Amino acid sequence: MISKKILVPALLGTAFLLGACGDDPTPVAPINPTPSSAVYPVPTSSAAIAPVPTSSTPVPTSSTPTPLPVAYPKLANSVALTYATNNYALWKSYHFTTYEQELTTYPELATEFKVVFLPDAAHNYLPSARVVWSAQSSGYYRDYCMANSSLQPMKFRACTVSEGIGYGMLLAYFNGDDEAFMRMWNYSRAYREYADRKLMPWITVSFHWTPVDNSSATDADEDIATALILMYYKMLALGNVDAANIYLGDALSFINAIWDLEVNPATLLVYSGDEDLWKGTNPVYNLSYFSPVALRLFAMVDPNPAHNWTGVLNAMYAYMQLVQDAGTGVFPDWSDATGVAANPPNEAAGSGPGSWTWYTFNKESVRIPWRIAWDYYWYQDPRAAAVLNKLNAFIATKSTNNPDSPVLSVNYSWNLAVGNDNTRNKVVSSQWYAAWCATGLSGNPDWLNACTTGLNAKAPSNNTSSYFSDILLTMYSALLNGLMVRPF
Repeated sequence: MISKKILVPALLGTAFLLGACGDDPTPVAPINPTPSSAVYPVPTSSAAIAPVPTSSTPVPTSSTPTPLPVAYPKLANSVALTYATNNYALWKSYHFTTYEQELTTYPELATEFKVVFLPDAAHNYLPSARVVWSAQSSGYYRDYCMANSSLQPMKFRACTVSEGIGYGMLLAYFNGDDEAFMRMWNYSRAYREYADRKLMPWITVSFHWTPVDNSSATDADEDIATALILMYYKMLALGNVDAANIYLGDALSFINAIWDLEVNPATLLVYSGDEDLWKGTNPVYNLSYFSPVALRLFAMVDPNPAHNWTGVLNAMYAYMQLVQDAGTGVFPDWSDATGVAANPPNEAAGSGPGSWTWYTFNKESVRIPWRIAWDYYWYQDPRAAAVLNKLNAFIATKSTNNPDSPVLSVNYSWNLAVGNDNTRNKVVSSQWYAAWCATGLSGNPDWLNACTTGLNAKAPSNNTSSYFSDILLTMYSALLNGLMVRPF
């Protein structure tokens, strides 16, 4: 492992007390670095950018099975690929920053950056880039998301979360942006080696060496591994077998660690992270961390017969249906092993009555329609259709089948016997509009047509607090406008 400076903050090992996601707050003026030098046009060619191998890169030991042929269900009549690619370019222009850009903006941090991003060939993870998290002007991570810089732009917005790297790599892949993909992958590799972890630390500071919390977040691990598998297939199609095997080798390192650290061996349900607080006799689960596409891809490429990824897929779908059927039709943000809404042990769902979000369809669950609609779009699994149809029936009833109804702003209760709906939001935020759109993919074409038209009139907010809403809007728009094409 790299020799590093020793600084162990009091927060280390707390396993993300606050969580990476959030809703749209009141927009504020940008304080992040001017991103002009970081804007890359969406590439028009599929030229491969070959990764640089490292001594620790595992090599796959078996051939990959031939995947099934692909068919897609019908999307909306208003599908617009240019909208999805333009959204990506807008998102990237604000929330994506490169090592070179940040080094130029903060030259006094040059020595600090080179602790993790070493210039020698054995540990060379350059070029690199990160996705910038939302501003943290108060709360648990405020002091750790502020770099030691006299320049205001870095203040309170220096952090990156692994979730953003996973989403960013997927977006870069589907937009053909191989350079951005490699830069974010290098960012993940650098911090995994620096922290001596098999999975990416869930939160890091800029390109800096200061540790914040090295525990993992399972959704990010799944998404990074998924992106690497997709790039593996892309490189194979381009005839670049060496590059393909490097991407697959790193994907397998994630897959092995996810199996060992983030899958419940008794039930095959997916834990929320690698720390012990997510395990025990009655774990609390997060269904937005269930990525059916990831599990299908793991089953395709993993040569280890002891890793029953199809069993995990089936167990998670059965659990998802159990939770959904036990309530109003929407999902709680968190639920226990019996399928009942539960408060998570990391205090990420509020601090008491009036602020609790765990029993509502809220800031975690907003990702569920994307993950399930993605599975339906690629594989047409009837279980995915059932989940989407039940969600859509719920919101169609509430809105009288009008996706532009203000009722889409409500965070609905999973079970009214547990707690009431949260009606504090009066405006339908972009990620929620997009999430409800996706529920129409498998059974309500009128909803899907009208909602996609509305979705394609939205754009990233690009302010210091819109990390989560903007990246989800961009991801949903990629799916619902047909940009998320299978590479096999």
